[in-house]
Amino acid sequence: MTKAAFTPNAGDSIVVRLKIEGQAQILPRVMTEIANLDGHIGAVDIVRPLTNGGSIRDISIYTQGVDHGQKIVEALSKTEGVEVVHHSDRTFLLHLGGKIEVTSRKELKSRDDLSMAYTPGVGRVCMAIHQNPEEVYKLTIKRNTVAIVTDGTAVLGLGNIGPEAALPVMEGKAMLFKEFAGVDAFPICLNAKSADEIVQIVRGIAPGFGGINLEDIAAPQCFEIEKRLQEELDIPVFHDDQHGTAVVVSAALINAFKLLGKSHQDVKVVVLGAGAAGTACTKMIKQLKINNIIVCDRKGAINKSREDLNESKKWFAENTNPEGLSGSLSEVIAGADLFLGVSGPGQLKVEDLKKMAKDPVVFALANPVPEILPEEAAPHVAIMATGRSDFPNQINNVLCFPGLFRGALDCMATQINEEMKMAAAQAIAGCILPKYLQPDYIIPSVFDADVVKKVADAVVKAARDSGMARNRGRKKFE
Repeated sequence: MTKAAFTPNAGDSIVVRLKIEGQAQILPRVMTEIANLDGHIGAVDIVRPLTNGGSIRDISIYTQGVDHGQKIVEALSKTEGVEVVHHSDRTFLLHLGGKIEVTSRKELKSRDDLSMAYTPGVGRVCMAIHQNPEEVYKLTIKRNTVAIVTDGTAVLGLGNIGPEAALPVMEGKAMLFKEFAGVDAFPICLNAKSADEIVQIVRGIAPGFGGINLEDIAAPQCFEIEKRLQEELDIPVFHDDQHGTAVVVSAALINAFKLLGKSHQDVKVVVLGAGAAGTACTKMIKQLKINNIIVCDRKGAINKSREDLNESKKWFAENTNPEGLSGSLSEVIAGADLFLGVSGPGQLKVEDLKKMAKDPVVFALANPVPEILPEEAAPHVAIMATGRSDFPNQINNVLCFPGLFRGALDCMATQINEEMKMAAAQAIAGCILPKYLQPDYIIPSVFDADVVKKVADAVVKAARDSGMARNRGRKKFE
């Protein structure tokens, strides 16, 4: 097998500050050294010239990871005429001091400002809310706030790394909420071990928030936590790892089969991964009238004859695999129109692809390394999608949750139901007109400015139609 090409990615990039002597040939020598070590140069900036004709320069280099970056730095330090002043990891630089902050919407410039924003004037506002609790949505930040709640037990592809280590991800999620939808989101990282503890804490902080985004909580505990909070709170509770993934997968699936001209009733779908994302995706795919779905876990296809199933996996046995297939992924994938991977790296082989139906579709969503690399799959599939930003067709939850919560907050929804989620999926799919669909363009870009507004509009309508909206009107989207 040929070595996979290295795709430059800013997530693994460094900045090296070099003091370069005056000879004109030294800078080209530096560039050649970096290229010979498979580094990709992003930018070369002069910090300042030196009196001897040399210069201090910052060179941004895309690497294949920490070890590769260190290898490049060591080589440059041995290059004649070059001194490595220092080097930095660009990603760590971005995180220094955290990525978010709280700012005031109103200025405090005088005693009058202070007396209205705080004591004594604030007391009258408190009493107005006390007398009419619904006023909290008009007179406080609640209407525009989401708590991003995690216990750090299932962070990205890193697993159970704890609440402190999960905080950078939650900060990033808060940035996405704000940048894409204008929603004020706060990271809430809990040192809590049980579902009871998490439910109790979230219930306790809920009065200050308009919605709860559960994030990176391991299965099967996440199912219980979400269910209980949905029953006990009167604000939307949404586990993004489950339902955000399901919404965007459904949108991509709608467009993929539309492009290929395949009927939902006739296709066969194989899902690898029976955790939180696999469960939500399967349930949502079934709503699209796709009935022939086979879900595989580490032991193969889930069916009614399996005696090792927990409660969540028993649902798969009862509601999927209509033919009762058994065996490994490689066995049950024969004739499949779509492979959906929400599992781990390298789980799908080229030999498996060759067994699939004509014009197969592969959604390999494991991060950071998918179930199969696009360059391996390309000769054998009609459409390929991953969760990564450096390949076409990125199935990314950011296409869903900003607009979904924007809509839910704007209509003061009491919960996010199936109708609202399906409306979001259809809206995302509809961002690409049928005439523009292509094998490498079945899902809009995360930077498509229309996505959040269209999703929010669709969610508000679905919330109203299904009786979930407190507010029948709506604040204009900005």
